[in-house]
Amino acid sequence: MSDVNADSWVSSGHRPMGFPEFVVVIASIMALNPLAMDMMLPALPNIGAAFKIPVANHLQLVLSTFLIGFGAGQFIMGPLSDRFGRRPVLLGGMAVYAVASVLAVAAPSFEALLLARALQGFGTAATRVIATSIVRDCYVGRRMASVMSLAMMVFIAVPVIAPSFGQAVLMVTAWRGIFFVLTLYGLLALAWCVLRLPETLPDTERRSLAPADVLAAFRQTVTNRQTIGYAVAAGSVMGALFAFVFSAQQVFTGIYHLGHYFPLAFAAIAAGTAIAGFLNARFVGTLGMRVISHGALTLYAVVAGAMLLTESLGMLPLPVFMALSALMMFAFGLMVANFTALAMEPQGHIAGTASSLYGSITTLIGIVIGMAIGQSFDGTLLPFTTGFFLSTLAALAIVLVTEKGRLFKPHHRPVA
Repeated sequence: MSDVNADSWVSSGHRPMGFPEFVVVIASIMALNPLAMDMMLPALPNIGAAFKIPVANHLQLVLSTFLIGFGAGQFIMGPLSDRFGRRPVLLGGMAVYAVASVLAVAAPSFEALLLARALQGFGTAATRVIATSIVRDCYVGRRMASVMSLAMMVFIAVPVIAPSFGQAVLMVTAWRGIFFVLTLYGLLALAWCVLRLPETLPDTERRSLAPADVLAAFRQTVTNRQTIGYAVAAGSVMGALFAFVFSAQQVFTGIYHLGHYFPLAFAAIAAGTAIAGFLNARFVGTLGMRVISHGALTLYAVVAGAMLLTESLGMLPLPVFMALSALMMFAFGLMVANFTALAMEPQGHIAGTASSLYGSITTLIGIVIGMAIGQSFDGTLLPFTTGFFLSTLAALAIVLVTEKGRLFKPHHRPVA
């Protein structure tokens, strides 16, 4: 691919789709996950009332079990996609997602709902792994980061509008109606992929599913300093974000008493991620992935320290909390696409397996941290701000070790 003009670096691997449609399709399938997460936020009290759940923190399981299925499923989806191709695994995962959404609509108990949510998360594991693998099949390096940022700029609108969308659904129907909407969206996305998305993995690049070969690919992924370093660092920063999402409904309605205005506050904060995605797509080709992501991680740490300090001093009113949270989302938006691209950069020949392992590591680390912080919610923001600060310091230390102390400096070849 030449750099002479804009068209010259657009991959032919996703034909018949042009570049804009490719970005939108990737964003749409990636959006299955945040849509299924964030539409549920305003419905948690309704679910608690329907199933008579006595402890408010237990309602966070509606979110965390979804993520557990999502994290565990990624271990499987990558090797399958490296063996059978991206398209059949993606379509199968989306079908599982649609079936799980129907099961959630009909769930007779809280336990059945959690099981459906885990299955729903398992289905979206395919969309996360395959989307990243397809982009890696077609693009590399800064071009990959740019494409991922453009896709994320489109799909990041989902967390911004999803809680409000969920609230709107609740105004006309019961909480089960949200799962009906998720089913409909899943089926539409599935139909689009069936009709338009090509196979991007050539037959010559298919890998064996023999246990020795799969383990060798896993070993190659986890022993690469750059890949494993950025995976663990991403999991640490995701832990703080998951904790924020898990406890958002309790924070905004319990501490700040926003009631039905909670989705609007959440949208205002989440908009910072969309802005970051736009800026990253615009400047990553010039500044590079390391400069942007390391700067964002530094900002993340500063925000975490400021939030902990103000909460400790009893000086964290709603406007200050929202401003700091928006900065947190902004920094996260600058980090996530670049961390993913940096981790995947050395793994082009085993992109599916590497993407699955990367996604599982980041998600499962994030869930453990997020659940530990979220379940510690005691009616104040001190557990969250403390956990946010500690997990961010851990991420910063991990990146420093990964880069051997060389922050902000581009490399001519991946770290060995």
